[in-house]
Amino acid sequence: MKKVRSDVLGFVLCAGLVWAAPAFTQTAPASPAHDPRIGQIIDALNQAKTVRETALSPDGKFIVWSLTLREPGGRGGSDIELAPLDNPSAAKRVTVCAGGAAGQESNAVFSPDSKQLAFFSDCTSDHKMAIFLTDASGGSAPHQLAALNAYAKELQWSPDGKWLSFLYVEGATRPSGALAAEKLPSGVIGVEGLEVQRVAAVDAASGQLTQITPEKLHVFEFDWSPDSKQLAFIAAPPPGENNWWVAKLYTEEMQTLLEQISTSNKKELFGDSVHAILDPTTVSGPLHGLQIAVPRWSQDGRQIAFIGGLMSDQGSTGGDIYVMPATGGEPKDVTPDRAGSPAWFVWLDDHQIGIAEIKGGASHLFAYNIETHQESTEYNLTLPGSVGAGGLMMSVATSNTNNIALIRSSFDSPPEVWAGELMSLKQITHVNDAAKPVWGKAESVEWENEGFHVQGWLLLPAHYDPAKKYPLIVEVHGGPSSAVVPRWPGLNYGPVPFSALDYFVLMPNPRGSYGEGEKFTQANRKDFGYGDLRDILAGVDTVEKKYPIDDGRVGLTGWSYGGFMTMFAVTQTHRFKAAVAGAGISNWQSYYGENSIDQWMIPFFGASVYDDPAVYAKMSAINFIKNVKTPTLAVVGDRDGECPAPQSFEFWHALRDLGKTTELVVYPNEGHGFVNPEHRKDVLERALGWFEEYMP
Repeated sequence: MKKVRSDVLGFVLCAGLVWAAPAFTQTAPASPAHDPRIGQIIDALNQAKTVRETALSPDGKFIVWSLTLREPGGRGGSDIELAPLDNPSAAKRVTVCAGGAAGQESNAVFSPDSKQLAFFSDCTSDHKMAIFLTDASGGSAPHQLAALNAYAKELQWSPDGKWLSFLYVEGATRPSGALAAEKLPSGVIGVEGLEVQRVAAVDAASGQLTQITPEKLHVFEFDWSPDSKQLAFIAAPPPGENNWWVAKLYTEEMQTLLEQISTSNKKELFGDSVHAILDPTTVSGPLHGLQIAVPRWSQDGRQIAFIGGLMSDQGSTGGDIYVMPATGGEPKDVTPDRAGSPAWFVWLDDHQIGIAEIKGGASHLFAYNIETHQESTEYNLTLPGSVGAGGLMMSVATSNTNNIALIRSSFDSPPEVWAGELMSLKQITHVNDAAKPVWGKAESVEWENEGFHVQGWLLLPAHYDPAKKYPLIVEVHGGPSSAVVPRWPGLNYGPVPFSALDYFVLMPNPRGSYGEGEKFTQANRKDFGYGDLRDILAGVDTVEKKYPIDDGRVGLTGWSYGGFMTMFAVTQTHRFKAAVAGAGISNWQSYYGENSIDQWMIPFFGASVYDDPAVYAKMSAINFIKNVKTPTLAVVGDRDGECPAPQSFEFWHALRDLGKTTELVVYPNEGHGFVNPEHRKDVLERALGWFEEYMP
């Protein structure tokens, strides 16, 4: 259920033991190369640079951002750009890479006094990641502060400016999280070879590195108290990828610990004063059994706020905001009954917070009083697209001068950095001015079904003529706790290219999605593929009444949870004439035994498969497989740790045995999110070709 943060929103967590996939691929569909438009679309997807992160200096004088370059044949890597906020055209590259060479340089963050800039770079002699420092204006050559031997992310300063802290997996063999290709299984499974993510701190003066959270806790997110004397973090025992859904909120006394670090040469040190102040598995009330994310200290250090809700992915956050005493106690929901899903927030003072939420398929930013439960009318902005600043979904960079910075993107506008006061944001970068959409216009569509208000996004055909009839592709997002919010597409499998081929494209946010409140998000519990499918079909009816869509040419696709929905839907209805299931799940019963991340299933299914097999059986496509008439293509990575390849194999094998039109393509050395550019291109070409053949 985790999303690929660059492009694809909300993959479902379907982890499993790695399958040594045989090369079961049937005869390829009609070659996509026969349609020259497909190559043109892929070229168009390559034209935009990805803006990944942005940050402001606390004094509001400087802004920094990073770019991932996707120039065919050009150098790879990511660049850091720095500019005065009042003169962004004077941007310059901050790098330690010699002679303009490529490197992975990211996570640039300003010190609390606005005098220094720290960042990660692998432009080192051994090509391993290290932390570098330069002055905030980028005027001096960066110098190496500390070498790392690990995977590191989420770099941040302690508020007193003495420490640089980050999430750290020492000796990592792969990025943390379930999207990357799984390690090949060996040894005692679940015991040996675990890679534990902890918080590490580097002394900003000496460069000494120390891990400061216990080795028996896998940390997902953390935050410093305003006085730098405590740490709050969300963690669970390893393996972390399995246990995020039962993670607790901890605090740790840091003052004595940091003093010990300063006077010792130990590379690992953590105090005994680690306290679990919240356990969602035992807490009473609406938070019981749900997930928690985004821990944040209040400015007076007396309270900690966090987001709690039914979440299918670590990193894809949505729910209500809760506040509790920093010493422990009962959490209080301060955003009850919202018709939206807060995903990120920051304390503005001890009574107000700034929130970024998904609301009705759009991004909503506003100030909110936690005591009166009132939104500000002065600081309240809805943007019809996606926003973020790197790190957490929908995060916003802030300064001490009421300025913010964020990255905006939509179906019409490629990603660019914007900054300023909330109600008067100005565009800072123009790195994608040349990128133009080759797909059709987008509009928000809304409908009612079974007492639910449902929203989705519709892309018109690129060359739309209201006098003609067109086919329709329905794309179901992953998650299921996620949402479609307009964003510029990358070269990943997704729905936007179908519009460029003159299909209508419907991207619904059915029950189970973010954007309509927590009750809506929880409405598909123990009901996967039923109520949400009815919401989707009602959406198809809605757009068919408004636009000239050929009901005999309606197709279905999706990745992850959307892959499951594709596999399941073709067993429940013959409405869809062709389908492509990416990294899907065909049999929840066998999946439960295959997967190595089974903790996510209990909140959604209510019990394990051993305690309630019936609820798993009723939502498994394999049990209705004889109903399928729709030609269906299945694609998956052979080392997918979220939706293991045997699930696609089981679906394909059953359809092949029944003489149905089907094909399975397995991609080597790929996880849930494909990283090989040729594989990304191939899966897109195959899917486009499949619909061109079976639903021209």
